[in-house]
Amino acid sequence: MTFCLNSTIIKPDNSTEIRNAIIMLHGYGGDGKDISMLSLNWKRHLPNTIFICPDGHEACPINPSGFQWFDLTKDDQKYILEESIKAEEKLNQFIDQIKDNFNLENDKICLLGFSQGCMMSINLGLTSEKEYSCIVGFSGKIIDQENLKIRKKVSTETLLIHGDLDQVVPANFMLEAKDFLIRNNVEIETHLIKDCDHHIPIEASSIALNYILKKFNIS
Repeated sequence: MTFCLNSTIIKPDNSTEIRNAIIMLHGYGGDGKDISMLSLNWKRHLPNTIFICPDGHEACPINPSGFQWFDLTKDDQKYILEESIKAEEKLNQFIDQIKDNFNLENDKICLLGFSQGCMMSINLGLTSEKEYSCIVGFSGKIIDQENLKIRKKVSTETLLIHGDLDQVVPANFMLEAKDFLIRNNVEIETHLIKDCDHHIPIEASSIALNYILKKFNIS
């Protein structure tokens, strides 16, 4: 099957049965190959899991070889929200194709993202008709709290991880997201990584892997 977004896909070895999926959303100016690197250390712990890493639906103007989920060249919150909702629509179409193709339901899917991809994962995971297994977000934030509060339908359990030295998306955004999620009845776990800027260090990768193993009931 051809999906509506070009994707890097890492399937289980030796035609192992696929029971779970992790959909990994890259950051601004990145691509699916970038974030697929997480799967290199995770595959052996998640033998029945497929890793699906789509490229954003738009080319990124500041990095023409990369992609974006929404445009950040305008400092206009209304515009950013409108563009992010367009990306949600494309990603929901993509996720429906993934579910049909691999015969998976939401509770077998983890939505994971870095930076802009984290922002998308939060919105997707809380506005769907059914809860996902979990949301895992690195170095992100909530795009628009008032809009998300209105559109929220489910309370997908969430893990947020952030570096304390992040100057691209400052760590206070994780604390703001935590407060929002608690107030809106979402089970939330957060980790602040010491001496870490805007990237995913080994410590954050390990925390995320252990969280996903627990949510997928893999011992």
